[in-house]
Amino acid sequence: MKLPNGITGFYDMELNQPPKMDSKLFKELCFTIITLNGGKILAFKDPHYTVNFYEVEVEIYNKHLYILLNEHYTYLSIAASVNLENITFIDEPQLYRDFGRYYKVICSYELNKPVLIKEINGMICLENRNELNRAELEQIAHWKPKKIGGIVFNYWD
Repeated sequence: MKLPNGITGFYDMELNQPPKMDSKLFKELCFTIITLNGGKILAFKDPHYTVNFYEVEVEIYNKHLYILLNEHYTYLSIAASVNLENITFIDEPQLYRDFGRYYKVICSYELNKPVLIKEINGMICLENRNELNRAELEQIAHWKPKKIGGIVFNYWD
């Protein structure tokens, strides 16, 4: 997985601002897909100052799950739990198929890959494939996420 410029929500100049997802469309798709699969929406949280993703809490397939969408890119994933310290990513094939028509669904294997950081001549370098800008690399150096999922779906301020 290649991390695109702005995935974290941070940018180093106005011209480098990341795009924004259509929240109205995402809400509509969530309600439609979850309802058609016999589930229900419990909560819908928009991104805010310290969170760079939408979080939709659902009950579906006799499970309590979270659907996460990055605020800036069409990267979606499913989690069993979401909290400040850790997100537990899981795979839910039927939801992946349904949401995969509209978003790039990222499996738990990709999101659980380790973040590989090196310091070269006082500069932080990320060895994982990326197009991240300097502001994002500084945030990664500060927050030290252990997994790729901690970059794509973060609680940084």
